Amino acid sequence: MLNSSAALFRRISVSWLMAPKFKPRRLPPAADPALPLQRSTKLARTMSTHSSIKDAFSTYADYLNALNEKRERVVKASRDVTMNSKKVIFQVHRISKNNREEVLEKADKDLAAVRDLHIFRLVKELQGTDFWKLRRAYSPGVQEYVEAATFFKFCQTGNLLNLDEINASLLPLSDPSLEPLQINLLDYLLGLADLTGELMRLAIGRISDGEVEFAERICRFVRDIYRELTLVVPLMDDSSDMETKMVTMLQSVVKIENACFSVRVRGSEYIPLLGTGDPSSFLLGVSEVEL
Repeated sequence: MLNSSAALFRRISVSWLMAPKFKPRRLPPAADPALPLQRSTKLARTMSTHSSIKDAFSTYADYLNALNEKRERVVKASRDVTMNSKKVIFQVHRISKNNREEVLEKADKDLAAVRDLHIFRLVKELQGTDFWKLRRAYSPGVQEYVEAATFFKFCQTGNLLNLDEINASLLPLSDPSLEPLQINLLDYLLGLADLTGELMRLAIGRISDGEVEFAERICRFVRDIYRELTLVVPLMDDSSDMETKMVTMLQSVVKIENACFSVRVRGSEYIPLLGTGDPSSFLLGVSEVEL
């Protein structure tokens, strides 16, 4: 009897040890009546934030799209300025001692047309805005216009057209109530550097027509420009383009000097080209024996 009771006790103990144990669970907190209101307020705040961000980016997108469209219009206007300014330069290159007044008169009208039609389009697009943001878009056209205007001015008067005179000619194109478009100094100097190349071509052409004195005047003018720019370019912040143009400018100066030197020193070789009977020739009155 005692043994059976002990065996029963052991079975009960083993059963109790092998029975699964349950962990105590924490009861959920009582529902807060203000919680739904807080959730709805947070959701409304999140939706409002998303809406404001979307509106801000929509504004930025509209601004960038408008800026890109304006850039395309400015690039097209700049190309038209470049093309028509080149036509003015080609017209001035037709100048000779026999048609000087006629050529310059037509070039003056063509240059005025470039200013009143094509430069006006640039002014209309850029006046009253931060036009420096789009400088890369319109700079090539402005440089070509500066080149054409200064080239015409030199052939007409023998003087250099300065930046203030160019900007003064553009003021009537602008709305008085808005900030006018003004050509900056860098674009003016870049256009002036290109001018020396056209003057070199003009000097060579004048020598072939016997106008050696005019060619020598061009030589002195180009040499003065190069000398002054050699003092300015090292002080410029953005001088990479100018440094490249300075190399080309020096080549133009050397070409003009060599051409004038060759005519003066080896003039007898140029008699068939110039002709000693030409009243405008510097060889007039000099016998072929002396040459």
